[in-house]
Amino acid sequence: MSGAPASQPRRGIAFAMLLPLLLAAQPVATDSYLPALPEIARDLGSASSSLTVFILAFGVAQLLCGPLADRFGRRPVLLAGLGAYAVAALGCALAGSVLLLAAGRAVQGFAMAAILVCSRAAVRDLYPAHQGPQVMARGLSGLGVVALMSPLLGAWGVQALGWRWVLVGMAVYALVLLGLCWHSFAETHRPMQGDAPDASAPRGSAREVWCNRPFRAWASLAACTYGGLFCFLLLSPMVYIGYLGMSPVTYGWVPAGGSVVYISSTLLCRRLLARVGPVRTVQIGSVLSLTGASIQALGCLLLPHSPLPLLAGHAVYVMGHGIHQPCGQAGAVGDLPHLAGRAVSWSGFLMMLMAFCAGQTAALFVDAHYSAGAWPMVLPLLLAGLALVSIAYGWLPRLQGARRG
Repeated sequence: MSGAPASQPRRGIAFAMLLPLLLAAQPVATDSYLPALPEIARDLGSASSSLTVFILAFGVAQLLCGPLADRFGRRPVLLAGLGAYAVAALGCALAGSVLLLAAGRAVQGFAMAAILVCSRAAVRDLYPAHQGPQVMARGLSGLGVVALMSPLLGAWGVQALGWRWVLVGMAVYALVLLGLCWHSFAETHRPMQGDAPDASAPRGSAREVWCNRPFRAWASLAACTYGGLFCFLLLSPMVYIGYLGMSPVTYGWVPAGGSVVYISSTLLCRRLLARVGPVRTVQIGSVLSLTGASIQALGCLLLPHSPLPLLAGHAVYVMGHGIHQPCGQAGAVGDLPHLAGRAVSWSGFLMMLMAFCAGQTAALFVDAHYSAGAWPMVLPLLLAGLALVSIAYGWLPRLQGARRG
């Protein structure tokens, strides 16, 4: 009896330190890759497909990783994901064609799904629902620090060593994390008392997840904000480097600056949650998201060749994004502790599906002459801002009112 309470704090402290690094596997795989896209395109051909395939694989794989994490536990699935992430990154570094690069990135996307599903599900394993947004906000603050450094290191690596060494760096990151998790990450998933031995994989679990109204609302919030941001990730190299003429290193400061804002907004999110609660918090975030996209749209109309409105609008949008992500990710799983892995996986799948569809649609309007200017990057942000305001002021208050009633 006396040993059990002592082990819980040690596990909690270890997890609190690992969570930001685990969540940061995503910006390491995407943000550090962005400055390499033009050079990859020169060496192998069109490189944007490798990013969209990565995102699609990441989204689909979550549907598999969630049930696996619920059935076999978080630890084995997480360790397997980290190992596969490292091997896939090394394979991409050796790729001699766009097809091989895309295949390697697809495997890396599958591996990253295992990492993020297990880390997000572990938050619900270790903390009650009302603490989930605060814990995710702390974890995403750490993610923001890594996301700040990733595009800068990626740009430096591309300019000094070539794009292949950026992928080697991803492999090193995953191997270091694998060692840390092997020694420090204890299993967090425990079947509920009184359940059958196979209760960690209940029948009809996908239906139970989607029938949960809070899941649908909060997952939609997370998907909309990420869909807009992904269009920036996918198209901003073409806009800032190809259309506006920035160098890769100068461009690296654009997503890095967004990461600084993101860190600040996750800290703001924690303060707002404590003072006004989650619904009012995301309402403030939705206004920021729509305002940021509107600034960019006005810039496209009035100053089409200036980066300043695009940079200012992106900063304001990211302020909202840093509020929406911890609230949306934690809110989606809050009512489903017994299905945390599945709820996380379906929420993540919805985010990636939204991002993939928005990114592919926006990319159709980018051509070699950039006749559309920055609009393919800006319009998805504007649509996302409108959707976020609708969810925050329309859907979530009705859900809150139904619960009180």
